[in-house]
Amino acid sequence: MPTIQESINIYETITPLDWTVFFIVILITVASVLYGNRLKANVNSEEDNFLDLLLMGRKLTLPMFTATLVATWYGGIFGVTEIAFNNGIYNFVTQGAFWYVSYIIFALFMVNKVNSYKAMTLPDLIEKMFGPKSAKLSAVFNFFNVLPIAYTISLGIFLKMIFGGELVTNMAIGITFVLLYSIWGGLRAVVFSDLIQFFVMCLGVFLVLLFSITGFGGLGFLQENLPQSYFNPTGTVGLGTTLVWGFIALSTLVDPNFYQRCFAAKSNKVARNGILVSTFIWFCFDICTTFGAMYAKAIIPNAASDTAYLTYAVQLLPDGLRGFFLAGILATILSTLDSYLFLAGTTITYDMIPKKISAKVNFHHIGVVATGILAIILANSFDGNIKKVWKTLGSYSAACLLLPVLYGYIFPNRIKDKQFVFSCLLGVVATTYWRNAQHTGFWQNVDELYAGIFATTIGLVISSIVANIRSK
Repeated sequence: MPTIQESINIYETITPLDWTVFFIVILITVASVLYGNRLKANVNSEEDNFLDLLLMGRKLTLPMFTATLVATWYGGIFGVTEIAFNNGIYNFVTQGAFWYVSYIIFALFMVNKVNSYKAMTLPDLIEKMFGPKSAKLSAVFNFFNVLPIAYTISLGIFLKMIFGGELVTNMAIGITFVLLYSIWGGLRAVVFSDLIQFFVMCLGVFLVLLFSITGFGGLGFLQENLPQSYFNPTGTVGLGTTLVWGFIALSTLVDPNFYQRCFAAKSNKVARNGILVSTFIWFCFDICTTFGAMYAKAIIPNAASDTAYLTYAVQLLPDGLRGFFLAGILATILSTLDSYLFLAGTTITYDMIPKKISAKVNFHHIGVVATGILAIILANSFDGNIKKVWKTLGSYSAACLLLPVLYGYIFPNRIKDKQFVFSCLLGVVATTYWRNAQHTGFWQNVDELYAGIFATTIGLVISSIVANIRSK
């Protein structure tokens, strides 16, 4: 095995063979986008063209559905591997297991309900369930939920590690590249690029784990070289903080990317089976990234935690495979960034602005560009902290939007437009207050997510009581 250092210049480790493999993968990805666009059927109206732009004409087959859904979910790979590097299998629990439960719930119990509304976006669906005011409010939640801040940071970190320069400059360069193909081909371009990126990213992280096991040994090696807390499901933070991630994972049930893929699927069966197959693939991917980062901790314990996995992997892998792995990391980031960028732009131009103005292809392009610029600005304000981004934005979505939407599924027509808005806004106020207030004693351990969920629940109860009184 090569000697693995805690800090290296990655650019200097890349050989001509690595560059060749790396750019071959990039060219194949571009070719797949071009091929996908050639398959686009001729459309005779602006409405059909817009449907193809947003939902690929509702023609996603099972392989395409699975590939694009899997690829969309892992753009924050530096955040995931940083958690694993610092906390071990706590990462698998909080960023994996909790989410699998949400995926399975969505597949088995929600797909049929979701697709029965024939909506274009999640806010569009909420408007059909509750009313226009609820749709506008949910559009605001969705926009910040899918604003690709974390993935812009990930792309900037990746490019900076290879080429050097300032983080914000690398983020701007990366976003510009993604904007070009996202605008040009819409969801079709995203899906066909995801097909290639799916295979590259999965094989890349598998190779790191395979070479780690063959080079250093299996689980016994990790147990000998890592603290016991790395094998504790709650790490060093305790059950309460761990469960916060469980509630954030449930925000999948109101995640616009899930809904968009389901709306684009050819049938409910494709959507349901695609989510279940994707869940198994995510399980395998999480095993690879979690244990790969744990090997990095065991070998280079003092490396910078946010880039330790990449530093470890590029020294571990031989020439050629190193280039393939780097292409896989880039694919992992791009496949999520393009989806989130596209969907955030859709939220602005389709859900926040009157349809007669917004439902046009060129106007959608403007929204995507505006989203990219805002993502760079906000990514810079978070100082490159991916975990902080997830925690901040995920808390609001899980605390304020999740319960009213689930209540609407379980008890159709029981919540009216104003009741939905009232309960969500109460959750926003409680979450924001708890985040910024000073707490002592027991209350120091109560996360703002719990305060938001409690307030949203109270809002739903009050709304239901008032509605019952008025109906008598």
